[in-house]
Amino acid sequence: QVQLVESGGGLVQAGGSLRLSCAASGSVFSIGTMAWYRQAPGKQRELVADITGSGSTNYADSVKGRFTISRDNAANTEYLQMNSLKPDDTAVYYCTANVKTPGSIWRNYWGQGTQVTVSS
Repeated sequence: QVQLVESGGGLVQAGGSLRLSCAASGSVFSIGTMAWYRQAPGKQRELVADITGSGSTNYADSVKGRFTISRDNAANTEYLQMNSLKPDDTAVYYCTANVKTPGSIWRNYWGQGTQVTVSS
């Protein structure tokens, strides 16, 4: 019913920037909180940032001041602007969104993941 499609990952040198996008499509009625997670090799998946429907944001301490999460409600899209990237930011980044579909309950959907690699 609902798909989250991510884009914007790639290879970048330390200190560089990337902008990730995540677009929701399908039978979307409303989107609440949206978030970005990441999973580095050999590590657990961790929350990077989230943004509520009203625009309130939260960030992991490790990315605070460097990353910015935003959303475009008209486009059902969330973004993650990643600046001053470090090798430790290397991971597969997953977007997620709490979505209400017509005639159904709220539930989280996940994107397919996009690889971000930061070289030193």
